[in-house]
Amino acid sequence: MKNTIRATKIMLLTSAFSMLVLNSRAQAIQEVQNSFNLYKQSVLQEKVFVHTDKSTYLPGEIIWFKIYCVDGNDHKPLNLSKVVYVEVLDNSQNPVAQAKISLKNGIGDGSVYIPVTVNNGNYKFRAYTNWMKNFSPDYYFEKTITFLNPLKSPDNIAKETANNYEIQFFPEGGNLVNGITSKVAFKAVDKNGLGIAFTGVITDQHNDTVARFKPLKFGMGSFSFTPMANSTYKAVVKFNDEVITKNLPGINSQGYVMNVADNGAQLAITVNGTDGNIYLFAHTRQIVKAAESATISNGMAHFAINKNLLGDGISSITIFNNAKQPVCERLYFKRPAQKLFIDASADQPQYALRKKINITVLAKDQASKSVSANMSMAVYRIDSLQNIDHSNIFDYLWLSSDLKGHIESPDYYFKNTNAETDEALDNLMLTQGWRRFQWSQVLENKPVAFNYLPEYNGHIVTAKITNTQTNTPAADIMTYIGVPGKRVQVYVSLSDSLGHLFYSTKDFYGPGEIVAQTNNSLDSTYRIDILSSFSEQYSKTLPPKFEFANGMQNALQAHSLGVQVLNIYSANNIKRFYDPAVDSSAFYGKPYKTYKLDDFTRFTTMEEDLREYVSEDNIVRSKGKFHIKVLNDRGFLDGDPLVLLDGVPVFDVNKIFSVDPLKVKKLEVIRERFYYGPSAQEGIFSFTTYKGDLGGVELDPHAVVIDYEGLQLHRQFYSPVYDTEAQAASRVPDFRNLLYWAPTVNNQGKVSFYTSDQAGKYVGVIQGITANGDAGSQYFSFEVK
Repeated sequence: MKNTIRATKIMLLTSAFSMLVLNSRAQAIQEVQNSFNLYKQSVLQEKVFVHTDKSTYLPGEIIWFKIYCVDGNDHKPLNLSKVVYVEVLDNSQNPVAQAKISLKNGIGDGSVYIPVTVNNGNYKFRAYTNWMKNFSPDYYFEKTITFLNPLKSPDNIAKETANNYEIQFFPEGGNLVNGITSKVAFKAVDKNGLGIAFTGVITDQHNDTVARFKPLKFGMGSFSFTPMANSTYKAVVKFNDEVITKNLPGINSQGYVMNVADNGAQLAITVNGTDGNIYLFAHTRQIVKAAESATISNGMAHFAINKNLLGDGISSITIFNNAKQPVCERLYFKRPAQKLFIDASADQPQYALRKKINITVLAKDQASKSVSANMSMAVYRIDSLQNIDHSNIFDYLWLSSDLKGHIESPDYYFKNTNAETDEALDNLMLTQGWRRFQWSQVLENKPVAFNYLPEYNGHIVTAKITNTQTNTPAADIMTYIGVPGKRVQVYVSLSDSLGHLFYSTKDFYGPGEIVAQTNNSLDSTYRIDILSSFSEQYSKTLPPKFEFANGMQNALQAHSLGVQVLNIYSANNIKRFYDPAVDSSAFYGKPYKTYKLDDFTRFTTMEEDLREYVSEDNIVRSKGKFHIKVLNDRGFLDGDPLVLLDGVPVFDVNKIFSVDPLKVKKLEVIRERFYYGPSAQEGIFSFTTYKGDLGGVELDPHAVVIDYEGLQLHRQFYSPVYDTEAQAASRVPDFRNLLYWAPTVNNQGKVSFYTSDQAGKYVGVIQGITANGDAGSQYFSFEVK
């Protein structure tokens, strides 16, 4: 009886202890999940893809492009940022062209003119939003484009030197541990960052070979390896013309090693390491997919994840130890099930010069049902200079955008689904194991500090204000910027504790001047510096070295002739821009009253006009200074109103009274106290001249006047029409190699354009995305003879 009672007590204690352990493990993994979800709520990820018309250009040509900005989680077009920054950078990360492109519902388009001063070579085309500047520049959109300048000699090709190749090793999960077998991935590239073939061996300190390896694809592969205690290992790698030796990553005496095996419906995950509780956490683009716990017993623990639980694309699988410290991590790729299918074809396989081409375009889903999609199209000639550009939106969103560095031929992984591509894809995951965030930051459960705001209303002009007497940042100073012109554009900002200023503009288009100033009657000891809005962070990925081949010379001459002809005979046509069609009303909306000075008999001074015709003011002069007191039904407002002249604040009213009344077209009056941003204005008097040139008024000497590029105006694409015999017989030469560019293509219908005088093979490229985030692309071709 006593033995039975004792056995029962032991069973109860064991059961209670087991429940306590399970509850403790469940609580730990829940804490990790809660921290991750909290972090995710404040860290929205944007992705940008840019469809360029082609990839090789000459000076005097125009790069045409379409921008797709999507939610990093579900790839749906994202209506957050209203501006994308586009740059073309040389190998020294210096910009040769920059533009600010407006976005609407995650979609935008623009163009960049290539200056005649560019050198021959490959350049980096990159794009990002202001919000993306809070994160690593490795997540900016980047692609390589080529500039060929026939007026400049090609650079001499550098002699081949030692260390033309580089090889890296990546233990699965991140660690090598004594006595534990690990899968080790590797990646070898040449001087241009492209994968290369080789053979290699791993040798120990006795020069005994313990493993052999060679790449499967793009210089990548993997091998199994068991490091032993008190041993050192190195890799001896033989390329075609060079042998290099490199030490393997450091080997730990203890730690954790993970292995992921794809068993069809499930992922079998084995973790080797110190006995104790561990936790597995898996997410797909920051959406939690699995959170489990296990106990390492006899040095080993197992997890099984149903692959249906994982999202499409790249998932991160992280192992935490009992102290909730991340100890292993690797990536896994699940092929996307959803895709946009685009049918596109020309009505003929071959055309004569200056003939009409009809392209039928149809966007479909997986079930071949017609769907609405936002698409763009380019049609260009291919030759020894311009090859088919295989970069596309589907590959980028699902693969390249979530990985670090240059991904060679991403389309290879999607063209065919077989054992080789599956293995190559897993090798890519093993050699790209990294994440967009730091777990230490996630687990702190603290609000994330951001330096850059999302531009959800429009472009944000940034500046900094400094006290000129102490040369220190000035806090809590009210500042103003104005854009001189007939349209009133005034923006206000109050400096923060570090002297930073942020002016949230709206529909600020085109190049021009901006005037930045404080109220000089109150604050005259400050200097405002307008800052660049373009990112000063750069990825380490550089474009490959450009080498001019002998066979390119004839094609270059033909391209150069075509560019010159286009710029001479069609100069006016390629310099046309669309009206941005913005709201022309001022920030204060409809004024209480508008005085059009042509409706009155003008006096010789503005003082007389204001005294005689404007009923909402009282002009006061004290100690040689004029003041305007705004009058409404309740009496006079306190202080002077905000006085504007062609959209520029003028704080010395005497200057307004010095303007010739014959130059002023109208006055708009707000007679109530007006709150604008951080400021409170005692009414507004806004004067507009006929020419929008400030009427000859000299600005305050403390004001900063600089040239500033707002959002880019939309350039019209020029494509001649040859509908009639007379048009086709025109003697104006047409040497276009880019026949057509359309940033917006109807998903069901026909697109028409005309061939030029350039015979050859042409390819058409269509990129597109649906409102649900399904992306796709299509190519078609035809010949011109």
